[in-house]
Amino acid sequence: MKDRLYIPFVLIIAAIIIVTLLFGFVGKASGQAQGNYIIQAAFPQLAFSQPVGIYSANDGTSRLFVIEQAGAIRVFQNSVNTATSIVFLDISNQVLFNGEQGLLGLAFHPNFANNGYFYIDYVTPNPTRTIIARYSITGGNPNVANESSEFRLLEINQPFANHKGGQIAFGYDGYLYIGMGDGGSGGDPFGNGQNRSTLLGKILRINVDASSTGKNYGIPTDNPFAGNTLGYREEIYAYGFRNPYRFSFDSATSKLWVGDVGQNRIEEIDVVQKGKNYGWNIMEGTLCYNPSSGCNKTGLELPVYEYNHALGIAVIGGYVYHGSALSELAGDYIYGDYSSGRIWALTAESTNTLIIDSNLLISSFGVDENNELYICALDGNIYRLNNAAIPELPTVISVTLLLTVLTVILLLTKRMKNKKSHP
Repeated sequence: MKDRLYIPFVLIIAAIIIVTLLFGFVGKASGQAQGNYIIQAAFPQLAFSQPVGIYSANDGTSRLFVIEQAGAIRVFQNSVNTATSIVFLDISNQVLFNGEQGLLGLAFHPNFANNGYFYIDYVTPNPTRTIIARYSITGGNPNVANESSEFRLLEINQPFANHKGGQIAFGYDGYLYIGMGDGGSGGDPFGNGQNRSTLLGKILRINVDASSTGKNYGIPTDNPFAGNTLGYREEIYAYGFRNPYRFSFDSATSKLWVGDVGQNRIEEIDVVQKGKNYGWNIMEGTLCYNPSSGCNKTGLELPVYEYNHALGIAVIGGYVYHGSALSELAGDYIYGDYSSGRIWALTAESTNTLIIDSNLLISSFGVDENNELYICALDGNIYRLNNAAIPELPTVISVTLLLTVLTVILLLTKRMKNKKSHP
């Protein structure tokens, strides 16, 4: 009797173990998944030092460029099998690198394929200042920049070591947009965000293909303060920012999306329009900052979305997604938080959804020529966001084995019953 019970019992335990192991394998094969999405290394054989940006030249070469905060830009082919990257530009000898300072931004001229021009944003010492400079590639070699080709368009003195902004990008109007933080310290002690006579705490817009009197760039004639007689800086496109570290343009609508890093309570997302005031340091997000209550909100633009510091402490602006790999996110603004590693999707109607809690120190987002999204992390890796669908084959195998084992158990049990009734 004991033997008759023992065999089915062993088979049942074996079936449980087999299925558990197989489904465990499925989970491992999918990687670090949460809900419907997974974070995976986009280029498993590559690693970078303090990567703070990933960019495409949009020149049809399928290359990607990663900026390392200490002062180098590396280039490589956009392939999961890429094993090496090469130095495109190294200006580390003139970059002030520490904390929020360093090489922070890169933008390729819309006609880069023909003129070879690209632009960078970096901090340099003695005195501490932000440099917006143009470089060009070495003749005949599109993978190597000419380090001696620097042409400085703009220099902006910096009073403190933080809040440098850093993002630069060409809009669909052909002009170069520049994100400038308020100059740093805490609380904007000089009131730069609201002071239109300084370039700090602003989004700037300049014409790199022209020049104005005394400037190595032109002022677009429709800039909101172009030609003013009040002493306002004509480069200003919008103002009232604390630290617009990362921004991007929606490739479908041309809207300018900005992640503005907050002070002590609020991180905010703004859709920026020409000439508007986005509130800092009168407000932090939708909350009064100076004064702490009863502030005058007249004429101030509120964020399209904000979150408090229970969810993260430094917003990293992203991109409106228009790739094909994650079609269900099409038209959503994908962004994250530096410290918490959370990544969200924000719809045009301001519905916000957590995609994944990645636990990464996110420094930046980027897109390639196909508008697929990438994530820079300070562990030195570049990541992609993928669907976390369970592979079909392991599931089929496990279910088949389970049914087979159960069938055997039933047959053996039936056979034992027959033996018992026919001694």
